[in-house]
Amino acid sequence: GAQQIRKQMPSARSIFILPPSKEELCRRLRGRGQDSEDIIEKRMEQAVAEMVHYNEYDYLIVNDDFNTALADLHTIIRSERLHRERQAQRHDALISKLLAD
Repeated sequence: GAQQIRKQMPSARSIFILPPSKEELCRRLRGRGQDSEDIIEKRMEQAVAEMVHYNEYDYLIVNDDFNTALADLHTIIRSERLHRERQAQRHDALISKLLAD
């Protein structure tokens, strides 16, 4: 996951999205009505195995409310776009002009 992406793109930012609980994740998977119980059980095992790696990510969002989680995601994206290095590159001419004697 995140480690493989970092190897290829060291400047990439990663976001891990957690369910509010295992029970809620299971409820959501069942609610889709797409998978058998065996598949849901395997997906739950895989999800728990992936959750162990949450600390390898730059950001963490708990998806207990879709709109809040989406707003958090938008905030992260906006914050990354406003990072000093990106803004300095974007506004290089303006900064040079403002700092000129």
